[in-house]
Amino acid sequence: MLVTQISEISKARYRVYLDGQFAFVLYKGELRQFQIKENKELTEETYQHIMTQILPKRAKLRSMNLLQSRDYTRKQLEDKLKMGEYPVECVTEAIAYVESYGYIDDSRYAKDFIEYNMQSKSKKRIETDLMRKGIAKETIDKAFDELEELGVEQDELSMALALLNKKKYCADTATKQEQQKMYGFLYRKGFQSDTISKALLLDIT
Repeated sequence: MLVTQISEISKARYRVYLDGQFAFVLYKGELRQFQIKENKELTEETYQHIMTQILPKRAKLRSMNLLQSRDYTRKQLEDKLKMGEYPVECVTEAIAYVESYGYIDDSRYAKDFIEYNMQSKSKKRIETDLMRKGIAKETIDKAFDELEELGVEQDELSMALALLNKKKYCADTATKQEQQKMYGFLYRKGFQSDTISKALLLDIT
């Protein structure tokens, strides 16, 4: 394999291209250690050492450091490592490593997220937010079911009424235009049509 290009990311980090294709990112000291220079051959032994020893270890440490400050879904952590330009194989190995110790768990993340947000967000909005974080619909549904079995449920009608109250909405005096405006407001919040219709007809003043 021929090192066709080495480009600087920062004073310490460099992208290495092999045979015209991006291969990996190394630190300046590692370039010296492995004697990696442009227009010089990289041995298969050195390549394998970098790909199976250096980079997987670094990806695992990066994952652990990220998880120290906050929880991540599997997809979020994958994306974060890919942003760091780790090879796909190293990302996969790092994700499997932290999963094996329970440091990432999409089911647990979904339940924690639901419990934290269920008094301020509709079920549909929570589902949308979790799916954007890369959690599967089946995992989300299961999390809702498990919480319901434990007696943790949402009262979306009360939530909708509370939002209307903040908007100073009054069912007795609201015009058709005001009702339509509040309907759109609640719909964008993720509330179901039947819940919105009930909330708009109740006097909350």
